[in-house]
Amino acid sequence: MRTVTLTRKTRETDIALTLDLDGTGKASIDTGIGFLDHMLELLARHALFDLEVRCVGDLRVDYHHTVEDIGLVLGSALDQALGDRRGIRRYGFFMLPMDEARADVLVDLGGRPFLVWKISHPERLIRDFNVQLLEEFARAFATNARMNLHAVQPYGAEIHHAYEAVFKALARALRMAVERDPRDASIPSSKGCL
Repeated sequence: MRTVTLTRKTRETDIALTLDLDGTGKASIDTGIGFLDHMLELLARHALFDLEVRCVGDLRVDYHHTVEDIGLVLGSALDQALGDRRGIRRYGFFMLPMDEARADVLVDLGGRPFLVWKISHPERLIRDFNVQLLEEFARAFATNARMNLHAVQPYGAEIHHAYEAVFKALARALRMAVERDPRDASIPSSKGCL
């Protein structure tokens, strides 16, 4: 079973999260931030992960703690669900068009965290949500998942399409990377460990 339930409670956020890597794409998300809920629902649906997230955060202060801490907990859950990463494909990539926008995402679940985040869209707000916070989400997610994540969004005129393309491409890349490899049940590394 590649399912993990985690909780994390600080003075800034109270998070309960369940992740099933072998799900069907069901999502139940309540972060208090509508656009983040939407992005996490897309992630679950297109990765075929079952994902439940409940977060009560200090939204009266800012959205930053909520966004970053959810990335942290989701990354930790992914790391734990993968165990020693034996038998997974490890690498995943996807190029995704979303109307006029495009996103390219590459992941390596090889245990060495790194983030490349290049978003070309110049706008910063969707309603009152600063989309630059999604880089903080991605950094916390990649670090705690021990994942190398490259997300590049080279063009797109509509900000919603730009970020939706990124999250859908991330989902599809993760779906590929976490898949069990029918030809290789060992740890996918010449070193013998990740």
